[in-house]
Amino acid sequence: MRVVIAEDNALLREGLVLLLTSAGHEVAGVAATGPEILPLLLEHRPDVAVLDVRLPPGFRDEGLRAALAAREQLPDLPVLVLSQYVEETYAAELLGGGAQGVGYLLKDRVGRVDEFLDALDRVAGGGTALDPEVVTELMARRRDDPLDTLTPREREVLELMAQGHDNGTIARTLVVTERSVHKHVGNVFAKLGLPPSDSGHRRVLAVLAYLDA
Repeated sequence: MRVVIAEDNALLREGLVLLLTSAGHEVAGVAATGPEILPLLLEHRPDVAVLDVRLPPGFRDEGLRAALAAREQLPDLPVLVLSQYVEETYAAELLGGGAQGVGYLLKDRVGRVDEFLDALDRVAGGGTALDPEVVTELMARRRDDPLDTLTPREREVLELMAQGHDNGTIARTLVVTERSVHKHVGNVFAKLGLPPSDSGHRRVLAVLAYLDA
């Protein structure tokens, strides 16, 4: 796939280029500052963009604002955002509306090569990839709502769903049968007032939309 990278840390930026090219992907362009991103994305129209949240000149939210601007002009552009910390406001804004093809990972996740490449593939395919710490933070923000009615096992299933995992992966992670996972998924949707669906991206996006409501 063709990838555009925006990262001001030269070492990490070159590491991403090497990692992606070694995995058989094409790096169509790289940016080191916020203002460079949108023109680069519009020029190359990549299969996925990997963007740091904080970039020069302000080191605030340049990467995120560029991602949101790009998605206005390229609505189907998959975006995987990298951040040093869990920044709830940025995560919520990016995930607002349950848009497809979005991811939010902490930068230390890049060092776990298989996990990072798997997340990149999911986002490029229109799915969602959220760092487990981001999911925990988003869920922790909510109090006195239907999430409180979930059992501990159902909360585990919901967190894994929100990370983008399918029933088979959830079953292996929790060491239970897929039939049990299917039942838990149904219970989660029922308690959250969401229409049940096993259609992969749609169920994850529905959960994310609920968490961001």
